[in-house]
Amino acid sequence: MPIERVTTLCFAASYAVAMIFELVHQYRPRPIMRLFSTIAGGAGLFAHSVFLLVQRPGLSTQFGSLLLLAWIVAVFYWFGSLHRSRSSWSLFALPLVLGLVLLAVVWTPMGTATTIPVVQNWEQFWGILHGSLLLLAGVGICVGFMASVMYLVQAQRLKVKTPPGKGIPLLSLERLEVMNRRALNLAFPLLTAGVLVGAILMLQEGVLERGWLDAKVIGSLVLWGVFVLLLYLRYGAHLPGKRLAILTIVAFALLLITLVSPSTHFAP
Repeated sequence: MPIERVTTLCFAASYAVAMIFELVHQYRPRPIMRLFSTIAGGAGLFAHSVFLLVQRPGLSTQFGSLLLLAWIVAVFYWFGSLHRSRSSWSLFALPLVLGLVLLAVVWTPMGTATTIPVVQNWEQFWGILHGSLLLLAGVGICVGFMASVMYLVQAQRLKVKTPPGKGIPLLSLERLEVMNRRALNLAFPLLTAGVLVGAILMLQEGVLERGWLDAKVIGSLVLWGVFVLLLYLRYGAHLPGKRLAILTIVAFALLLITLVSPSTHFAP
């Protein structure tokens, strides 16, 4: 097994330990369990950060894009857990971080274009900008995904009339809907800019016609179309929050498919 995979499994284990402590805390609340969870999560984030600084995995690879996305979400998780100590933010964020890391380890091949190149010309700069814009859009989709899952859980609890104080503590439906809306409103312009920069890159490299058959390009366009539909349904058709949450989860699934799809025509 390559050393990169061994290292990623090490900080994935730290995230897993943090999630176990968090689960124990939710079912048998003890301040020491939350402290252990925060320490284990912080250790995983530190090891994750060191790995990215040393290995510098490229955004053009499935391995690199998934690990970088997991790292950004992990930053949101860890600092969010410090400010939302009474909520179940960590319980929803940690599985997402752990899932992205494991997906990078298990799903994606190793050994090709795994290092971020030194920017030597404008073509490389625009390539890295393209990948960065899509990655930041992915962060917004991940936040929207977590808010949507929490929204569906909270809606079900209200439907069955769960007594106050029972079960895991969650934000109100209104706050979760606002979180989802803000995340998607931020992700859409980033995704749009990333798609446009990608089209310009294909035009410059002379692969515009056959580039549209690239799996990653198709995935990005489909994801952009789902976003357009999401925004229309939210602001035009005023679709109920539950259905919008489900559609946001679909957008997240498309994001994962796009990230693990190989790109054969260009790379940042």
